Amino acid sequence: QVRLVESGGGLVQPGGSLRLSCAASRSIGSFTFMGWYRQAPGKERDLVASITSGGITNYADSVKGRFTISRDNAMNTVYLQMNSLKPEDTAVYFCRARMFNDYWGQGTQVTVSS
Repeated sequence: QVRLVESGGGLVQPGGSLRLSCAASRSIGSFTFMGWYRQAPGKERDLVASITSGGITNYADSVKGRFTISRDNAMNTVYLQMNSLKPEDTAVYFCRARMFNDYWGQGTQVTVSS
């Protein structure tokens, strides 16, 4: 069983930054795909950023140039650095990992408000 634990969410003012962490209970080198998703109230869960085992990254258009996904295999952790945050970035952010199955974390709340 794989466990993913997100952390780093919180309340931040517009223009601020946060760094989310997703710590895995096993080596992340075994995952073919890891990604960050977000879900705002009343909306679907959407992909924000992803990274493959080969290091290929992908971003939603709405976060390109502001967010950066990275992975630290030694720490079994994937990060999402979020800069220039906007109120529309407010959502619960989830970590997802794929090996043979899909695994999800419990989510961390990000609120961007003045």
